[in-house]
Amino acid sequence: MTILIELALLAIGFFLLVKGADWFVEGASGIADRFGIPQLVIGLTVVAMGTSAPEAAVSIAAALKGTADITVGNVVGSNIMNILVILGLASVITVIAVSKTTVHYEIPFMLAITVVFAYLGYADGEIGFMDGIILWGCFIAYLSYMFVMCNKGLMQTEEVIVSGSFPMLIIKGIIGMGLIIFGSDITVDAATELAKIFGMSERLIGLTIVAFGTSLPELVTSVVAARRGKADIAIGNIVGSNIFNILFVVGTSALIIPIVFAEKFLFDCMIAFGAGVLLWICIARKKELDRVGGLVLLICYGAYFGYLMVQ
Repeated sequence: MTILIELALLAIGFFLLVKGADWFVEGASGIADRFGIPQLVIGLTVVAMGTSAPEAAVSIAAALKGTADITVGNVVGSNIMNILVILGLASVITVIAVSKTTVHYEIPFMLAITVVFAYLGYADGEIGFMDGIILWGCFIAYLSYMFVMCNKGLMQTEEVIVSGSFPMLIIKGIIGMGLIIFGSDITVDAATELAKIFGMSERLIGLTIVAFGTSLPELVTSVVAARRGKADIAIGNIVGSNIFNILFVVGTSALIIPIVFAEKFLFDCMIAFGAGVLLWICIARKKELDRVGGLVLLICYGAYFGYLMVQ
């Protein structure tokens, strides 16, 4: 009975995170639009950060509760899952075209910051305040790059069409943020209890169950887009999400409280790096991710998941 209760709480936590992020993005984007802020800026900031809100909320909550393995596992696990599972599933449904900028700039940058993240954590066993500043410096540089590319018409951003009065948008934004905070608290507590019940490590819980839950927005968006034949920017969005997870989520968490980086996470970071390299290999020649490439990604995740289960 205790297991069922904790699983139910975990599901509720995931639902609140996803719904809260959706309402927060809609409310904050609508407010920004009312103040005359360009849609380009809104897309690069509010919308992009809003999709990483579940990862950020769970990671910060876990760090504050002293369960750093969930913090790091959530980010690294989400990045691995985004590439191997989400893009794998989407490309099995339909062939996904890839922009030249994603191949030449964004994937190499994602690989580079994965190495930086692993080094900062492994060097002294934690991601501290100064490390957070370094990650945020890279984050600002990445936002600047996106702004320049969008102005040149080389990158697309999401536009949020909102309706409703200004007070209603404020209410939606506040409620959305509240749901994110409340949902993250429930999720971390339930995940921690499940780890104790099943005798699983917090690292494993973070890399699998929590990572899957916080990646639900990306999963739903990518698969639905693929089914509708509009997955041409799916890879760019996933790569961007992975970059945000490391620079924004980990960087912000580290500015609030030092995050312990267990030695075992070095291997998971290597898997995240390897997944990025594999994705780059699959798309470099044809500038697309086909069904064969998608199957390869899914098989690789199956092998990684099997490894985690026997640890």
